[in-house]
Amino acid sequence: MDTYADLIECEDVLLFANAAITSTGQREFHGSAGEQRLSLDFLHRYIQGNYPDLYAATLALDINDHNAALIIANLLKQPGTGDGRLIAWRLARMSPPRVYRLFRELRRAGVNNRRTRAIIRDWLAGRPDLAFDAVKYRSAVKSAVRHAHLTLTGELGDFLFAPFSRTRYDTPVLEAWRRAHYDKSALYDLPYTVAEGFAARHGISRPIFLERVAPRLTGLERLRLAESAGAAGVATGADLAAMPLVRLASYVLSLAADVRTRRRAELVGALRASAARAAGARAGTWGSVAAVLDDSFSSFGSPVKRRRPLAVALACNYLLEALAGAYRGLWVSRRTDPLQARASGHTPLGQRILDALDTRPGMLVIVSDGWDNAPPGLAAEVLRVWRRKLDPGGEVGIVHMNPVYDADTFDVRRLSPMVPTAGIRDAEDLPALVELARFAEGRTGLAELRAYLADRAAR
Repeated sequence: MDTYADLIECEDVLLFANAAITSTGQREFHGSAGEQRLSLDFLHRYIQGNYPDLYAATLALDINDHNAALIIANLLKQPGTGDGRLIAWRLARMSPPRVYRLFRELRRAGVNNRRTRAIIRDWLAGRPDLAFDAVKYRSAVKSAVRHAHLTLTGELGDFLFAPFSRTRYDTPVLEAWRRAHYDKSALYDLPYTVAEGFAARHGISRPIFLERVAPRLTGLERLRLAESAGAAGVATGADLAAMPLVRLASYVLSLAADVRTRRRAELVGALRASAARAAGARAGTWGSVAAVLDDSFSSFGSPVKRRRPLAVALACNYLLEALAGAYRGLWVSRRTDPLQARASGHTPLGQRILDALDTRPGMLVIVSDGWDNAPPGLAAEVLRVWRRKLDPGGEVGIVHMNPVYDADTFDVRRLSPMVPTAGIRDAEDLPALVELARFAEGRTGLAELRAYLADRAAR
C-alpha cells in the first residue's frame, strides 16, 4: 500500500510531466515569458533534486523538445545520473537545430565531461548526412566538433575550419556551397535557408527563386511558404496530408475564412488523412466519444504561440473522430463547422459539458485551458455532481486535456478534482496521455507509475 510520501511523489511527478509536455518557457495568454521560465526552472530543480531517477525517466514520455533539452543538460551536468541510451534515443527524436542549440548551451556552461563528449560524438556520427548539416548549420557543427574534441580530416574538416583552402570539393553539397559564391545556378543545390541568403546576395527575384528552389524544400518549408509562394504565383507542392496534425491545424487556422471555404474539400481531406495516420491501428476502437472543445478568446494563445491552443483543439477533434466508433464534437462557441473555428467569446464550459453528458458517451474528452468563466466554476460543479451523484461508478470516462501551462500553479489548470487532467501539446500524443491521466485519478499509485515509466523507457 502506498504511503503518504509515495502519494506526494506520484503527484509531484505527474505535475512535472504536465509542465514538461505543455510549457516551452514562452508567453501564454494568462502568463508572461518570464513567469513561465521562472516557474519551469523551479520545477526542474525541485524534481531533479528530490526524485532524480524519475526526473531522468520522464525523457521516455511525450514531453516537448524544450524540456527534453533542459533535462538532458541537467543530467549531463551531474556525472552518473540518467541513462545514456535513453538520452541518445531522445536526442535522435529531436530536431537538429534544437540538438545543436543544446550542444552550444553545454559548451557555454562548461559541461565537457567524458559522457558529454561521447554523446555529442555518437550523435554526430549518427547523422545521415553530416556534410549537409555542415552547410546548413555550419557554426553549430563547428562548435559541437570543438566541444567534443573531435578531429575531422578530409573535406569536411577543411570546409568547417578553412572553407576556401580548397579549389574544389568532391562532396556535392560542399562544392555547391563553394560555387554558389559566384555561380547563381549552384545555389539551387543548397538547403533552402542557405540558398535564400545567396539569392539575396545575387539579387534574384523572389518568384524566380521560389520556383527553382521548390524541389529542395522540406515538407515543413513547403507548408510555411505555401501562402507567400502562392501570392507570388508559385506552387510549392506542399503535401498537407503528410504534415503532423497540430502543424496542419495551425496552418488551416492561419487561413482567412473565405480561403478555408474555397479549399474545404482539400483541407478537411488533409486533416482527416493526417488524423487517420495518427490513429493507426486504434482507429474506430474507442467506442462512443464526445468532446468539448474550447474555442474561446483565450484559445488564441499569445503572439509567440499564435492560436496554438485552438490548433490543438482542432487537431484533437479530427483525431477523436478517427479513434471513435461514434463521435460528437461540441465547441464552446456552439459553432458546428470545425473548419471555421476561431478564438472568440467567453468560456461556458459547464453548459457544453452538460450537453455532452446528456447522451452518456463511453468517454468524454475536454480540450481546454481550464479558464471556465461563464459562469465561473460551473464546469467544476457539473463534474462534481456527475461523478458523485449521477455516475459514481464511472461508466462515462472523463478526461481533461489542457494545452496551456499555468505558471502560478506549476501545473496545467484543472477543471475539477473529480476528473484527471493531463497536459497536451501534440494531438498525436492524446492516446498515450489518456493512459497517463489514469494515474492522476488516484486509482493507481507510485509503484504502477514507476513501472509505467520503466516500460516506456524500455520500449
